[in-house]
Amino acid sequence: MSLKRTPTSNQVGRDVASSIPASAEGVFGLAGGFSGASRSSGIDRPSRTADDGELDGDNEPGGDLGLDGDPELDGELARIWPRAVVHLDVRSNDAHTLYAVAIARSLLAAHPEADAGVVLPAIMLHDIGWSKVPPDEVLEAIAPGGGREDLVLLHEKEGARLARAILAEAGVPEERTARIVEIIDGHDSRREALSIEDAIVKDADKTWRLTPHGLDTVMDWFGLDRGQALRLCSSRVHAHLFTDAAKALARGLAAIESANLWPERVALELP
Repeated sequence: MSLKRTPTSNQVGRDVASSIPASAEGVFGLAGGFSGASRSSGIDRPSRTADDGELDGDNEPGGDLGLDGDPELDGELARIWPRAVVHLDVRSNDAHTLYAVAIARSLLAAHPEADAGVVLPAIMLHDIGWSKVPPDEVLEAIAPGGGREDLVLLHEKEGARLARAILAEAGVPEERTARIVEIIDGHDSRREALSIEDAIVKDADKTWRLTPHGLDTVMDWFGLDRGQALRLCSSRVHAHLFTDAAKALARGLAAIESANLWPERVALELP
């Protein structure tokens, strides 16, 4: 699924690119750091001084998301991702995971008490266990009108097992590894959240379904039109979120997709 990355026209008729900020609040990379997260993971963050540049929030890369962030955590994520992605070539889980990581980062901004050193590795590894489920049975696990709880549990158990090995290879301490693995083993089947970190992982995973990529993916999984996919995903998301930030994000995403389906919007024939 391709994204529009370059313009097809310049309707203003002049170059305005030099006026675009080099960074902006809420915009970040995969290993972008997270200045608002808890230090409880045991990862020390370097403090900034005036010698490092402007400390004003308007000038800090990434705004509240602090793209200068946490080099040690960023290094962990950079080591984890290539080990995770080889297990994610199942039902678009590779792209799903990247979007879920991004959503988790945004939710961490609303929850500075949460430990990013637990949340981000957990969300990056949460679905690797699907690689151990027979490919022709994966979608049956979550299909409308059916479902296979045994397969959901299998992917959680296998994901926890694979994650423990990956985290060890990435140099994540055992105490934090145990917290991450506990979240992965139950992220779908467990109805309650064990901690704020667990809640953020669950919310990021579910909220993805209402993103444009989530709906595009679900449409092709089950042969649904966009309206059907939106109703299915909404029925499986809104009532099951834990954090207010995720609830607001999900409502906003669903509202945009609802407008896309209005006859008045369709009649405009806009791209």
